[in-house]
Formats: sequence, C-alpha cells, structure tokens
Amino acid sequence: MIRIAGAGLAGLATAWELVKRGSEVTVHDAAEPGAGSVSRYAGGMLAPFCEGESAPEDVVRMGRRAAAWWAETTPVTRRGTLVVAPPRDRSELTRFARRTTGHQTVSGAEIAALEPALAGRFSQGLFFAEEAHLDPRRALRDLAALLQRRGVDIRYSTRAPAQVDLVCTGGAAQVPELRPVRGEMALLQAPEVGITRTLRLLHPRVPLYLVPRGAGVCMIGATMIESGSTRPITLRSLSELLNAAYALHPGLAEASVIETGAGLRPAFPDNLPRLLRHDGALHLNGLYRHGFLLAPAMAARAADLLISETCHADHRQRHTA
Repeated sequence: MIRIAGAGLAGLATAWELVKRGSEVTVHDAAEPGAGSVSRYAGGMLAPFCEGESAPEDVVRMGRRAAAWWAETTPVTRRGTLVVAPPRDRSELTRFARRTTGHQTVSGAEIAALEPALAGRFSQGLFFAEEAHLDPRRALRDLAALLQRRGVDIRYSTRAPAQVDLVCTGGAAQVPELRPVRGEMALLQAPEVGITRTLRLLHPRVPLYLVPRGAGVCMIGATMIESGSTRPITLRSLSELLNAAYALHPGLAEASVIETGAGLRPAFPDNLPRLLRHDGALHLNGLYRHGFLLAPAMAARAADLLISETCHADHRQRHTA
C-alpha cells in the first residue's frame, strides 16, 4: 500500500500513475473535495510551446505528453493556441516567435478563419496548432472519480498519518526554498463573444490569456505576483485584466464577471518542479504555473521511484527473514 498526503493535482496524478502500474493507493487530504487545491484557479492550458517563451526547454519537453495523458481521464479541447498583439506591440509578437517553436505565422484573414470573433482586429499572429486546454475543475473531479472506481481510497477531510510515502501538499509543505507566487483570475459570462480556443494577448505590461470554458463562459488571467497574500483579487489586478480583455475584443466589455479568484502557486527558485527528500519523506512540489502541463510527467517519475523503493524494501525484508 502506498500512502499519499494531498488530494490536489500532484497527489491525484501520482495516484493514477501508481494505479496503472498495479499499486494499491490511499490518498489523504485535510480539506473537503476541491476546497484545498489552488488548481481550481488554473487556466488549464496544455501549452508546452507557448510556455517555452519564458520557461526552460525541460518544460516544453515534459509538457508535450500532457494532452494525451489528460485525455485518458477528462475531455481535452485540441484546438491550439492563438497568440496575437495590437499593432503597437508587434515587437512583442516578434520576440515571442523568436523564443518559441511549434508555431506558424498567420495573417489577419487566417486569424478570422480560426476565430471569426476576431475578424478585422489583428493583422498577424502565431498559431500553435498542437496545443490544447481543459477545464481544471472538471479534470480534478473526473480524475478523482476514476481513481475511486479503480479502488483508490481518497480520504477527504482527513489528516494524513505521520508516515506517508509521498507528500503533495503544495504550499502547505515546509520545504526549503519553496515560495508562493500569487495568481489571479476572473470568469466571464460572454455569450456574444464566441471564442473556441485559448488566446494569448501580448502586451509588455499586462499580457493576458483567455481560455474558453464552454456555454459562453471564459477565464482570463495572467498575473504572477511574488506575494504570499491570500486576500481576494485586488482592484488593480482586476482592472488590468478587464482592460486587457477589452483590448482583445470590445464585446467583452458587456461580459458579466461571474467569479474572481486568487491562489498561491508553490515554486522553487528556478520555477521548475522537484522530487526531493525532506524530513524523511519524498515530496513532489513546485509545479508553479505549469501544474496541468507538468503533472503527468512528474507523477510518472514519482510513481517509478516509489515502486522502485517499495520493491527494494520488500527484497530486503525477504533477504533478512
């Protein structure tokens, strides 16, 4: 039996990798289902190539398997990512293209063909056809339900025992060098603006991403603030996000703001996730802004290590018996 502390993204993903390898798993989480996970505020973008603009090559490489992995458990929308910029910020588009791969340059007419709602708004963009997105909240629900059907005991509202095999408690873990990075988002109801794929609006000061959720709902976000504050979204951040959304499409000015949120994403100094030993336990942490993108690869690594250690422990016990 392998015991995991934390039923958030990292814990559930690792549990699934362990189940696929034939292990018995119990997951403990002190919170109610979904309540303790910062992933509920995530964009759900499976966009390894776009992340390569600011992230190391390891993020691109590990993230390329994410869409196929998530499609095993939850609906994944494979319509790519469209990156655009206002004419005055064309240099940002050039810079983004230079720092990324996996894209093609598209004209204004091609942008209109991809997203009719953007017709006449942008003369040039970048299209990352292989990228995808999902609904983070549904993905976590679907993954938990699948695990339970496969016999995994997920004990919500239950503190983990003192001895577990893997700790996946995010910012709650007292791990050296781990820091919180605040992210803020808003959900908009905008039935008159039909966007079907992830959009990124480049701006030197307030970049924006928009991810459609279906039924006229979309999520906007982009903030990365070096802060541990857990207060609700600030007026400044919300104003900047909404202004950027209006620049993307004026029709969003009539959208209803149906939810706002802020979460703390755990990150290490290099902004890359780690598997490490601390206080006698194995920890998977530091997914930063790449949670849904990198969780599959990191979960596979964690599962391989846990199974290897379990096999070695069983061998030692048989040898000494």
